[in-house]
Amino acid sequence: MTRIIAGSYRGRRLAVPDRGTRPTSDRVREAIFSRLASWGVLQDARVLDLYAGSGALGLEACSRGAASADLVEVSAAACRVLRTNVDTLAAPARIHRDDAARFLARPGTWDIVFADPPYDLSMRSLEEVTSALGDHLSDDAVVVWERARRDGPPPQPSWAEEWEGKEYGETAVWYSQPRVLSD
Repeated sequence: MTRIIAGSYRGRRLAVPDRGTRPTSDRVREAIFSRLASWGVLQDARVLDLYAGSGALGLEACSRGAASADLVEVSAAACRVLRTNVDTLAAPARIHRDDAARFLARPGTWDIVFADPPYDLSMRSLEEVTSALGDHLSDDAVVVWERARRDGPPPQPSWAEEWEGKEYGETAVWYSQPRVLSD
C-alpha cells in the first residue's frame, strides 16, 4: 500500500498502476522529505515529478506545502491512476502524458525536481533528460534522483553541483543543485 506520509493529505492512500512502475517506498520517501524539509525548500515550491507513476513524490510534496506539481508520465494506464489520485486528494497538480525528454522541450521553471526513471532506461536517455533539466531550474532548485544502488549515480551535467548520494537497501537517492555561476 502506498500512502501519503505527512502534511495535509497524511494517511491518504494512493492508487498504484498494476504494472510498469516501481513506487518509492515509505522509508525512502520519508528520508527524501526529511532532507527537503531541513533545507526549507518545500513551502510554496513548484515541483516537477518526472516518471511520476502513481505520483507519490509530487503529491507528497503538495501535501507538505508545495504550491503545485507537474506530474509527467508516458504510460496511459499510469496517467489514469494519476488522475484518480489527483482528483481524490484535490491536489494542485497537473498531469502530462509525455516522455520526460519531450516534456522538457516545453518552457517551465521548477524548484524541486523528482526523477525516478525506470531502472532499465538507457544511459543516453538519462543524459538527455539530465542535461535538459538545467534550463528549467530556479536558482535554489533541488534535483532528486532515485535509482537502483547497483546502477550508480545518474550522469552529472555541467549545470550541477557535485551529486550527493545516500543508499537505502537496494535504492540510492542522489541530490544536486544548480551550480551558481559568478559574474
